[in-house]
Amino acid sequence: MNIASMLKAVSGIIWFILIAIIALVVIQAARKTPMKKGKTLIITFLVIAVVLTTVSSGLVFINPEERGVVISAVAPDGYRKQALQPGLSWIIPFAETVKVYPISRQTYTMSIAPTEGNTGYDDSIAARTLDGQEIYVDASVIFSIDPTKVVNVHILWQDRYVDLIRAQSRGIIRDAVSQYRVEEVVSTKRFDLVQRITDEMRKKVEENGLILDDFVLRNIAFSPEYAASVEQKQIAEQQAQQAKFVIEQKKNEAEQAREVAKGLADAAVTKAQGEADARIIQAEAEAKALQLIADVIKQNPAILTYQYITKLSPNVEVMLVPSESPFLFTIPGLTNTPTGQ
Repeated sequence: MNIASMLKAVSGIIWFILIAIIALVVIQAARKTPMKKGKTLIITFLVIAVVLTTVSSGLVFINPEERGVVISAVAPDGYRKQALQPGLSWIIPFAETVKVYPISRQTYTMSIAPTEGNTGYDDSIAARTLDGQEIYVDASVIFSIDPTKVVNVHILWQDRYVDLIRAQSRGIIRDAVSQYRVEEVVSTKRFDLVQRITDEMRKKVEENGLILDDFVLRNIAFSPEYAASVEQKQIAEQQAQQAKFVIEQKKNEAEQAREVAKGLADAAVTKAQGEADARIIQAEAEAKALQLIADVIKQNPAILTYQYITKLSPNVEVMLVPSESPFLFTIPGLTNTPTGQ
């Protein structure tokens, strides 16, 4: 409690005591038993009460987060040009009064949720985008009174400066939203939208003695029809993504099948090539062997007859020589003639 408030409290007590004394004096006088020094007490407490009341009416204490506008009956314009600064100040008792304004930051919230907004009901801003879609914006405006312009705020708005914040912000938000398409508002251009609103609001409120500390775009809601269409679009996109995934999966499976088939084909080709190469090598070896045999026979033809004879059946006992040879030979060793017969 500051000294000005204490003096007002003390003066109130003195006035209460003065009234009690007056009542007691009147009662005693009615009973024919006048109170000694009654008049003296009344005069004394009256003087004290008047002095304290006068002094307490002239003293004003301003808190650090406040400024005071002096309404004066003796000033030419009806008010002092300069606001009272923090601390204890003196005004002319009974000729001047002080209207105190806060200069600390204040927040005004407009929300679709009644418990979040300042009004207690749905106070969201309905706005239409460039493509005609209706959206609902929740926003908070953080502002304060310019300490150097408190007197101007009192003259222009008094306690109604919050109405200025509400009216200006709603109009500026609607104008800004109308410059963007709905997809831009909720995604790519949201930051630009907030910046546009902030710049425009700062200019407007400064013209009226206020300071815009921050603008917060809390939420953007859609009409039920648009929300349903967005949901359907998202479902369609999800289904398209799922179909694309299935197609990619089938492509991968087909690619894998092609790779497997290619591997099997390459293996078959490799096997066939190997077998062909083996047959060629075998044929070349047989050809070389035959050539060697032919060379040997050419040099020694009797070898052929020898080979022929070795391949005969064991039952053959005689053989015919070519027709131009008049000989008939017995093949020795092929018959088992017992000795002595």
